Amino acid sequence: MKDIGLRLAQVVSGPGIIYIQGDLGAGKTTLVRSLLRGLGFPGKVKSPTYTLIEPYPLGRLTVYHLDLYRLASGDELEWIGIRDLMAGNELLLVEWPEQGEGALPPPDLVIAIDYRDAGRQLDLQAASTRGRQWLAAMRDVRRTDAG
Repeated sequence: MKDIGLRLAQVVSGPGIIYIQGDLGAGKTTLVRSLLRGLGFPGKVKSPTYTLIEPYPLGRLTVYHLDLYRLASGDELEWIGIRDLMAGNELLLVEWPEQGEGALPPPDLVIAIDYRDAGRQLDLQAASTRGRQWLAAMRDVRRTDAG
């Protein structure tokens, strides 16, 4: 989770939406914490399980970490101002996006985390041109790190 988060941080420098799917304890918040560290956030990164949303200002970019696990329906996103979160240069990291179905903007990237043996398996799927650019750049980062 930490490695993927750091790689994402190297390629995600502007606005966008990333859905992060996986069972409880799969590592969703660990991935977000690593991504934020890679983007230069020095403070504490906590799970927004009870607050629903945590903002992280990073200069020109603001990252919003959403945990929608406790939502009863996507309509509740209007109460937290989901439209306002995408008004400028924001990156949304959304855990449990299925809980916001119908109210969330479409993702650029979907990360699905599954348990496999003693570890985790991640499936990254681009859902937009921006997402495809991020995935292509991540492959380049991996080659650079290995070489």
